[in-house]
Amino acid sequence: MDTARAPDRETGETSEAPVPPAPALTAAHVPAPSPPPAADSLGRKVRSAARWSLINTVVMRLGTFATGIVLARFALGPAEWGVYGVAQTVLLVLLSANELGVGLAIVRWEGDARRFAPTVLTLSTLSSGLLYVALFAAAPTVAGLLGSPDAAGVLRVMCLCVVIDGVAQVPGNFLTREFAQGKRMVIDGLNFVIGTSVTLLLAFEGWGAMSFAVGAVAGNVVTLVGCGLAAPGTLKYGWNPEQARALLRFGLPLAGASMLALAVVNVDTMVVGATLGNVSLGFYVLAFNISGWPVRIISEAARRVSFAGFSRLAESPQILAQGFSRALGVLITGTVPLCVLLGGLAEPVIQLIYGDRWTPAAAALPWLMALGLIRIGAELAYDCLIAVGQRRSLFLVQGLWLVALIPALLAASHLNGIVGVSQAHVVVAGGLVVPVFLVALGRGGIGVGRIARACAWPFLGGAVMAAVVLGLEPRFGDSRLALLAIGTIALAGYTVCVLPSRDFLRGVDRPHRGRHRPSAPVPSAQQDMR
Repeated sequence: MDTARAPDRETGETSEAPVPPAPALTAAHVPAPSPPPAADSLGRKVRSAARWSLINTVVMRLGTFATGIVLARFALGPAEWGVYGVAQTVLLVLLSANELGVGLAIVRWEGDARRFAPTVLTLSTLSSGLLYVALFAAAPTVAGLLGSPDAAGVLRVMCLCVVIDGVAQVPGNFLTREFAQGKRMVIDGLNFVIGTSVTLLLAFEGWGAMSFAVGAVAGNVVTLVGCGLAAPGTLKYGWNPEQARALLRFGLPLAGASMLALAVVNVDTMVVGATLGNVSLGFYVLAFNISGWPVRIISEAARRVSFAGFSRLAESPQILAQGFSRALGVLITGTVPLCVLLGGLAEPVIQLIYGDRWTPAAAALPWLMALGLIRIGAELAYDCLIAVGQRRSLFLVQGLWLVALIPALLAASHLNGIVGVSQAHVVVAGGLVVPVFLVALGRGGIGVGRIARACAWPFLGGAVMAAVVLGLEPRFGDSRLALLAIGTIALAGYTVCVLPSRDFLRGVDRPHRGRHRPSAPVPSAQQDMR
């Protein structure tokens, strides 16, 4: 669980100032805003943090991937994965708003964050504790409504992470504010080792889905302790009414939008569980998790630094627009080949990795890979729009997305099972939400032209890859050697297609006279993912 999150998730409005409503705090409570750091200093911090974040995310996700294979092949079946999917969905929705959005003030507000951190910690702990009490009481009802009565006990244990995460928000966000991703890598590594060890041990002892819950709690305890040690002096409780009011004005719109964003990503799990049952849900959860590999590996690495970076550039619209377009270009360039390969080779990949009993998940995977690509762009747009203060309009975007999605998913699940759910996700996201996000970004000074420039070459390369995969698979077959050959040829074609964008992705503009001129630093991972 990433305690330093601008959640996976979204909000905004153009009329609001780029800096959150700190004026409600008097000068006695919060120091005057300090000038933004020099561009070169910020660029070095962002590049270093992005490098560590990318390494961290790749290592952790590869470990999670390997653990999932072991569990799916030897310990757990589709029904157990379905129960886990329900518990995970409820947990993620609660985590989107467990600290009322006030934790992001640690990252976003100028001045000495330690002056208001005790009030943030108090608010975060209280709200997280109240959420858990409510969930504990409602767990049987929630599990029944989601079609998994057996999930009540798992819910009660797994959602202890809500309280732990609420306490860890302050030290975790201090690490994000300072771009201390090297320390986060160590902490996340310990979380993974402890949490995964507990999960595997209990799974092979026959604990079923409960093994996930206990492992998650153990890992999050490690994260809390690690963040507290890495950011000493930040776990101090305190209360200042004026600070609390200003923090809530800043955080509540973010928390609401984050909850909507997480509901958008997870409402499909609720629909599949309630309409199709645990076994179908298990297949769907596996396919959705596979589709999330590019999102988690690439997008999470960038998002650990993107919000902090965009926040530093919010006062300079031109530089922010350049930074966003190049960050988007790098993310899309790195994600498209993974999405095309996993979507185009869905059935042989799932059979090879997870075994024949998981083959039904393959039918939904191509559509979910398309959804994963859309999610990456939407999440980066979320961070940028929050940084420029567009919280209310982004809140409305998330509400529109959810309102349109729920009836579409319900109808599609009855018509075409988990494949229909996947298709409905893509239709709503691509046909409705992407255009609305483009309008919101345009209001923030980021035109469609910049976004088209960032995506044009990767999309062309993706089309070439898809043609290669679809054309060669029937001829080569689905053996391991054949898959390797198809993937290699497709990646070679993709590389040729995206080569013309290399200067843009590196942050180098070519003036007409032919000399290279470095552009402003970009608040994302682009210079470390060349």
